[in-house]
Formats: sequence, C-alpha cells, structure tokens
Amino acid sequence: MARQYPSKRATGARYEETAVDFLRQMGYEILERNYRDRLGEIDIVAEEGGYLVFVEVKYRKDAGNGYPEEAVSVPKQKRIRHTASWYLYQHGRSEETPCRFDVVSILGQEITLIRDAF
Repeated sequence: MARQYPSKRATGARYEETAVDFLRQMGYEILERNYRDRLGEIDIVAEEGGYLVFVEVKYRKDAGNGYPEEAVSVPKQKRIRHTASWYLYQHGRSEETPCRFDVVSILGQEITLIRDAF
C-alpha cells in the first residue's frame, strides 16, 4: 500500500497556523490570512508596534535544501510588495501607513522571526 503524504497546501496551512500562534504570543494582532490579489499572496497581515506587518511564512523539514528564509527570493519579495500596495489601496490605508515585511522561518520545530526582513 502506498504511503499517503499531506499535500503542500495542507502542510503550508499547518505551519501558517503555527506561525499565527507564535506571532500572537509575540504581541501581533492578526488582521488577515492568505490575502490574495491577481499577482500574489501574503500569508499573514498583522499589526505590531505601530506597524502594519506583512508576514511571509516559510517551512523546511531540515536544512538539506537550504534555510526557509532563503526561499524568499527577490522576485518573491517584489510580488509581496506589490500585493501589500494593493492591500493598502483596497483597505483605504494611506501610502504613508508605516509598514514592515517580516518572515517567520520554521526549520523542523525551530521558529525564527525575522523582523523587517526586506
């Protein structure tokens, strides 16, 4: 009998939930999850310390294929920035809104928060 593996979507959702719990413990107020526009997606939108924070969550079972945060490439950052601009527009927020881009890196069971990652 073939072994069944969870889908990437199910695995991603599980670790995004882990990240949400972690961020709440760190004092973040979660506003939205999986915000999408036609060009991209933002895993978590939150507020923390006077900032509107756009959070990318990356998971790796181990470092064999690199660290999770390394997967947030320059093109990925560009898509996230564009999606964040659209979020501001859709939610009637000024372009002057203080924003930050954080990454939650999950390597095995270790969670690392990288504030102002890009």
